[in-house]
Amino acid sequence: MEKRKLEKLGIETSLLGFGCMRFPTTPDGKIDEAEAERMMDKAIASGVNYIDTAYPYHNGESEPLVGKVLKKYDRSSFYLATKLPLWAVKSVDDAKRIFEEQLQRLQTDYIDFYLLHAVNKEKWEEMKALGVVDYCAKLKEEGKIRYYGFSFHDDYEVFDEIIRYRDWDFCQIQYNYMDTEEQAGDKGYALAESLGIPLVIMEPIKGGSLANFSDDINAKFREMDPDKSIASYALRWVGSHSNVKVILSGMSTMQQVEDNLKTFIDFSPLSDEEENKIKAIVEELRSRVQNGCTGCRYCMPCPAGVNIPGNFQVWNRYHMYRTYDHVKGAWEKELKDEEKAKNCIKCGKCEALCPQKLSIRDNLVQVQKDLDERIFA
Repeated sequence: MEKRKLEKLGIETSLLGFGCMRFPTTPDGKIDEAEAERMMDKAIASGVNYIDTAYPYHNGESEPLVGKVLKKYDRSSFYLATKLPLWAVKSVDDAKRIFEEQLQRLQTDYIDFYLLHAVNKEKWEEMKALGVVDYCAKLKEEGKIRYYGFSFHDDYEVFDEIIRYRDWDFCQIQYNYMDTEEQAGDKGYALAESLGIPLVIMEPIKGGSLANFSDDINAKFREMDPDKSIASYALRWVGSHSNVKVILSGMSTMQQVEDNLKTFIDFSPLSDEEENKIKAIVEELRSRVQNGCTGCRYCMPCPAGVNIPGNFQVWNRYHMYRTYDHVKGAWEKELKDEEKAKNCIKCGKCEALCPQKLSIRDNLVQVQKDLDERIFA
């Protein structure tokens, strides 16, 4: 198993971290505990020593299961990570209560890696004002947590502000070869590296989006090595960055566990040739984008209730990846029916406000047509 030294902390972690937010489930939506335990045991036996969960995962069932499984292992043999759910915290007393509950759920006296969960500018300012940021620092002083960090979901400018606020032990960002300019992105990676703050990476396969593409793109990956999974290239891309110390993978099947272990037990960074081919694939994917919507939302609110940037995000992603599975959840569940493109009344208010001068009305017609007809299976 590939290991990485966190020089700042004086420890060594497995490069592959077991993410516990996508456990296999039973038909009633509960965690399939027997299979989840089998998967965790397989990963741990193969050298994975970083286990990541959080308070809300699987409707609160993840932490108790993780605690039960890990109880049979020597506490010093693994690093346990969990997170404080900022949306549920309205006072320091809330943070204290939740932390104590987490210790009980996880059947442990301390947490190795404790994170402020899903930090954005609004939550950051709120947690500072409430004293929660300082409270978590006190937990470290008391030995109840060993390392203090945050997971991040906002723009680079906010990341710059937060990461410079204190001497963090680590931080967790979304990072993959398609999202180098999203959220913290490449600039955030470089900033953390310059500050000597080790990185834990989430969404290395972009929620599964980088594990399977349209047939033509899949063929380009298989030309490099037919024995390597497409997902493995995304993981190796992230792992080719030296300040990445843990790559989290939310595994749902034993097959995914075994494929990831194959990647990390005999880990090799991308070769120059592989990296260049992936760059070419990324350029091809991005060239398929249908319009230049930046999500600035100057067009909003729409008088008819259409979520204009939301529709364009789904539409552009659909054309980029050319498989319906990549947008099925967003189109069928996340985007409400009353927000869809079909509700456009063609008033033109949006086009007068659009900095990109997009033909929004015509584009919305095409959005609905393409998704209704499922032009890509």
